[in-house]
Amino acid sequence: MYAMLTTYLSFTLITILGNTGYQNEPPKPSRTVKDQVLSSTDKPAIRLQFDKSFKYIGSQSFILYGVATAEQHFFVDADENKQINRLYWIQFEGYLPDNKHTYRYQSKKKASLGKFEFFADAAARKSGPPSRPDSDSAKFLQFVKEKGYHMAEGDFLSQRLVHLIDDKKRDELMIIYLESLNPMQLTAADLAPTGKAASQWEGIADKLLQRAIKGMELVDEKPK
Repeated sequence: MYAMLTTYLSFTLITILGNTGYQNEPPKPSRTVKDQVLSSTDKPAIRLQFDKSFKYIGSQSFILYGVATAEQHFFVDADENKQINRLYWIQFEGYLPDNKHTYRYQSKKKASLGKFEFFADAAARKSGPPSRPDSDSAKFLQFVKEKGYHMAEGDFLSQRLVHLIDDKKRDELMIIYLESLNPMQLTAADLAPTGKAASQWEGIADKLLQRAIKGMELVDEKPK
């Protein structure tokens, strides 16, 4: 549904030409969620508590493009018809030991959550089907569908936050916050550089980042 989500992969996975032949089964999700708190003991050790307006709907893990492991967790704000208007997509990702890929980000803007620094970039994205059926966005949309949910019609605002685990740049924590543009009565095209609302973009992007950060809280830096 979202061409917008596949664009993250051009930043997330560098120099990927397809499956490298890695055939091992992905590990089962190792992070846990209890009382709105997502706990990770490694890569990184972190505990994030999400606002109660977001419901946790589960997790999945898989091998992404044959070169990286990915573990996804989802918190959604949906109506009685299970239409998702806002969402947190949390992804723990790391390259497999049989390659030498590294993550490279160009974002100049950064945001902090406790001691964790994140690359931060925002965009207004036009909805559409993923360009690759094996992408992490395609996996996300399939998971949501299997849980009985669907995304709101129309375009979305997206805030991506990425924390690189260490200087090796082979493991990352990515948090994507999405919200429907429908309440603003705007489209992605309206907010494009030549769009009718282009002058509003900077202010909208700043407030989007604020909302993304506000909806989650660092409980402590290491699980007990």
